[in-house]
Amino acid sequence: MNYTDSSLISEWNSFVKNDSYNLIQKCLKLAQILEYPELDISKEVEKIKEMGVKFRNRLSESKNPTYTISLLNEFLFDTEGFQGDLDDYYNPKNNFLNYVLDKKSGIPITLCILYTEIAKYVKLNLRIVGFPSHVIVKYEEEMILDPFNRGRLLELEDLQEILYQNYGDSVEFEAEYLNQITNEKIIVRMLRNLKNSYTDSFAYEMAILCNKMILSITPNSSDEIRDMGLLEEKLGNYEDAEKILNRYLEMEPNADDVDFVLEMIKEIRNKINQ
Repeated sequence: MNYTDSSLISEWNSFVKNDSYNLIQKCLKLAQILEYPELDISKEVEKIKEMGVKFRNRLSESKNPTYTISLLNEFLFDTEGFQGDLDDYYNPKNNFLNYVLDKKSGIPITLCILYTEIAKYVKLNLRIVGFPSHVIVKYEEEMILDPFNRGRLLELEDLQEILYQNYGDSVEFEAEYLNQITNEKIIVRMLRNLKNSYTDSFAYEMAILCNKMILSITPNSSDEIRDMGLLEEKLGNYEDAEKILNRYLEMEPNADDVDFVLEMIKEIRNKINQ
């Protein structure tokens, strides 16, 4: 497969912008394009539906949300056996819903998607929160839950601890970190996870495909444009890299990494002129 094939991007673009597809279907499409070309999306959707119906049948009557959430935790983490993947957390496949359904373990973002989807079957409106470094779920404004840790109820000090573990003292808790995240941003976040994983394992063509998939959703994202330039340089496409990095500097003349990017452009020009 040619990972920069424009037909793949075109296919992704029309699917992800089609409002008749929901978040689950779009996440599965992402998996199909990147790693599982034979994936039957409707079959995977059916697996989730069967789980949702099974959970609904266990709930004999509509109780209060706290009780329903405790039953949801019991169902997903005890009965169905889902868990956070601590052993292989950075495996890129943890971003693919079909893989998580199969293996019954995943990372915060995929477990939150599954958790909120199953909750819909009992009319429990849980929302996904794009907390920095660790996606979580909330009910109304009163309950913050962590599906990666068996649906544990989080207090403010728990949230501060997550920030401390990932950023040290450099990031302070802010109320806006608990805002609901849109479906579009959830998908972009998954693609960024994947792009980073592929880059770390030197799979630069796959990383570029992820980058292009992000840019089809947010075409004016300067960070993605910069990363595209850096990835093209890794693949030895120096003229493309120089052009893209110059575009980034035009967009962000006062960015923190201007010196780094200018130095990179200088190195690229030296390589072109060799």
